[in-house]
Amino acid sequence: MQEITATELKQRLDSDADIQLIDVRQPDEYAFAKIEGAKLIPLGDVVKRMNEIDENRETVIHCKMGGRSAKAIEVLQKAGFRGDLKNLKGGITAWSNEVDSKVPKY
Repeated sequence: MQEITATELKQRLDSDADIQLIDVRQPDEYAFAKIEGAKLIPLGDVVKRMNEIDENRETVIHCKMGGRSAKAIEVLQKAGFRGDLKNLKGGITAWSNEVDSKVPKY
């Protein structure tokens, strides 16, 4: 499984890379802390909503720490998703630690 660090993701976003960011946490977690521009598709809905993810764009999937997003990538690939998927290593917690300390940790 491909991974990207929070620092690498920030550099790619700052260079205007065409990345779609998918957050697979629960709505209450998303409401509390989010990465700007991320689309919420909870893990339990990711397969039935995979048509909302553009297979032609680089996709970074994240959760709180990286476990649920890794599971999301597994189920998407098993369901036939053909796009480029990367797991945000350390999830939104790493984003808060390495990139944007204003994103609350929980």
